[in-house]
Amino acid sequence: MKIQLKWLAGWSAIGAAAVALSAHAGTLVINTDASDPAPRAAWEAMAKGFMAANPDVTVKINTFDHEGYKTSIRNFLTADPPDVVTWYAGNRMAPFVNAGLFEDVSALWAKEGLATKLQSAAASMTINGKQWGIPYTYYQWGIYYRKDIFAKQGIAVPKTWPELLAACAKLKAAGITPFAIGTKALWPTGGWFDYLDMRVNGYEFHMDLTAGKVPYTDKRVEAVFDHWDQLVKPGYFLANHAGMDWQDAIPAFVKGEAAMYLMGNFAVDPMKKGGLTEAQLGFMQFPKINDVPRAEDAPTDTMHIPAKAKNKADALRFLAYAATAPVQTQVNAILGQLAVNKNATPPTDVYLKEGFAMLSSAHALGQFYDRDAPAEMAKAGMEGFQRYMIKPQDRQAILERLESVRQRVYK
Repeated sequence: MKIQLKWLAGWSAIGAAAVALSAHAGTLVINTDASDPAPRAAWEAMAKGFMAANPDVTVKINTFDHEGYKTSIRNFLTADPPDVVTWYAGNRMAPFVNAGLFEDVSALWAKEGLATKLQSAAASMTINGKQWGIPYTYYQWGIYYRKDIFAKQGIAVPKTWPELLAACAKLKAAGITPFAIGTKALWPTGGWFDYLDMRVNGYEFHMDLTAGKVPYTDKRVEAVFDHWDQLVKPGYFLANHAGMDWQDAIPAFVKGEAAMYLMGNFAVDPMKKGGLTEAQLGFMQFPKINDVPRAEDAPTDTMHIPAKAKNKADALRFLAYAATAPVQTQVNAILGQLAVNKNATPPTDVYLKEGFAMLSSAHALGQFYDRDAPAEMAKAGMEGFQRYMIKPQDRQAILERLESVRQRVYK
């Protein structure tokens, strides 16, 4: 039993063919972008565990740097592909599905009962009623808040939009900015747009919008900005946020100058390093706005079988293995993230535990605006969101510009 690991900084069709020529029954070739230490260790553990359970298979892992992988994946999918590749859920996998480059694994989902076990990610793995891969890790987004400030101001955790607005008004009156944010890098604005759109219009509408099927001038998009207005116009976000990265906004949150922060779970570590304790730092789900099924932002890493893979039989065995609760528990303990399988052992970290419970019961998962929308649309969208947060009076012009970009990008 032997795992073969190979580091590849870049890729070419020739390189893909050379590696794939060595593939044969009993050898499983996997291409990943797990170049950081924790993901690399997680994949190594997964491969070793699979070979222990399947001693007739040798796993070969080719590891790419992140950027090299993004530019190379289409080359090796179309040339002489490996047996398993890593990628992302939702609209990010759609181009490969639509081009016939990913294998339909719906039969595996049915056989293993994955629609129930991987319930929260099922919608984001489904295109045209079929499933195209396996999700194995994600992390939650939500609102981190200062429990001590809420207690001092007599504020209960908001469950609805009116309750959130009331909490913001009370905080502002006490001289505390309701929300920390830094938009210099633009993408934090995408989180706000995602949540407002998914709470106002629902997940399915949001996916149609980011897939280019809905105009940005649609009245339902206007309704998203009507709600955003209720936070932007009263000054409920940190001033000068356009000059700050997301990390630069954390000191205001730590000092109690701001009381809430919509962010991914990766922000917990710098918040704690800034001095916050679990007694001070709480986590809450983004409040309900309209009566739509509750979806969450949870960027999800996935694995797929290329349509032209040579060893699909062992690839299916590997995907079935990677979907199980024990394997996802082990892998995510290494990653410090969350298992998608709802039967996995819940994490012990208090914030991951809350995220696990929230995501396991979610209607569906958004992958984040800059993953769900194509690169050009995502860039224009987040530039527009940032401009809107600075000058909400420019809202109509911003939406008209986004609509012109949509028509060009999706034509």
